[in-house]
Amino acid sequence: METRRYILSTVAAAASLWIATCAAESSVSSMTTPTADKAAILKTMSKYEAALNASSTADVIPLYSEDGVFMPPYKQAAIGTAALRRAYDAVFEAITLKVTFNVAEVVEMAPEWAFVRTTSAGTVTVHANEVKSAEANQELFILKKGPDGAWRIARYSFSSTNPQK
Repeated sequence: METRRYILSTVAAAASLWIATCAAESSVSSMTTPTADKAAILKTMSKYEAALNASSTADVIPLYSEDGVFMPPYKQAAIGTAALRRAYDAVFEAITLKVTFNVAEVVEMAPEWAFVRTTSAGTVTVHANEVKSAEANQELFILKKGPDGAWRIARYSFSSTNPQK
């Protein structure tokens, strides 16, 4: 019985030490890296907003990872640089967006992975009939930090928050 009590107290002490070490490492990490990473992630989001508003496929593509995935509603996913280029060319040929993103949260899930949840609002002009209407979406971006330290969009999906007609 005494040996069992000794083992349990040793295991409990080791677990407490491990938890304290992890907490200390986590708080040091959260005081340094995430601030710089969060700023870099927000910069990527700002560049994406500007590229959409400029209808610029050339500015969108470098913001994605090479294996990036764009998942618009009611369409098949565009996977990889060539498919992304075709998808955004088609988007900008069909519509012009003037939107502003509101970042709801930025969460770093791991040193090289983060997600960003946003909402956006503005206008969309459909080129086929030149009708301009309100545009509102909710978006989820998954970003990956590349070997060069740049945060790029690895996955992106959105849905409209406009009431159905």
